[in-house]
Amino acid sequence: MKLHSFKYAINRKWAVWSVLFALGVCAVCVSCSEQDDAEAIQAVVDKGAGLAEKHDIGGILELASRDLQAMPGDLDRRAVKGVLWRAFKYYGPLKVLHPRADIEMDEHMNQASAQVPFLIVKREQTYPELEKLYDHPLAWLQEVGENADLYRLKLNLINHKGQWLVNRVLLEQFTGLGFRQ
Repeated sequence: MKLHSFKYAINRKWAVWSVLFALGVCAVCVSCSEQDDAEAIQAVVDKGAGLAEKHDIGGILELASRDLQAMPGDLDRRAVKGVLWRAFKYYGPLKVLHPRADIEMDEHMNQASAQVPFLIVKREQTYPELEKLYDHPLAWLQEVGENADLYRLKLNLINHKGQWLVNRVLLEQFTGLGFRQ
C-alpha cells in the first residue's frame, strides 16, 4: 500500500506541475498575443497617418471594414471618402503628428479600441520635441497646447481573418477645454 500511495503522490505532484506549467505557457502566449495585437493596431494607426500625408484615400479605406461607420454625422465608407477628399484639398501638403495610441483589447482578442490625439500641420513645419514624446501622450498634448488644429480619433477595430480593421471612428476636435464631439 505504501508503494501505491507513493506512486499516487508522485503522479499527483506531476499532474499539478503539468497543469501549472500549461497555465504558465498559456498566460505567456496570451500576453505575447495581446502585445502583438497591440503592436499591429499601432501599425494600423501609424500607417493611416502616413497614408493621410500622401492623401491616399483608397489606402486609408483599405484599413477599414466594409461596414465602416464614422461620426459625427453617421457617415458610411462613401461619405468618409468625400470628407477625406475635402479635408486633403483644404490642408494641401500636410503632416500628421501623433503619440502612441491608447489601445484596449477585449477579452476574446477579436475587438479593440484605440484613442489617439493627432495634429495636422503644413508639411514644412517641424516639431522635433513632439517626436521625443511619442510614448508619452499626456506630455505630447501639453507640448502641443492650444496652438494647432488638434483632434482625437476614437477607433473601434475588429480582427478580420488575422487583420485589424477599423469599423467605427469618432473624430473629436480639441476646443481648448478638452475634446468634444
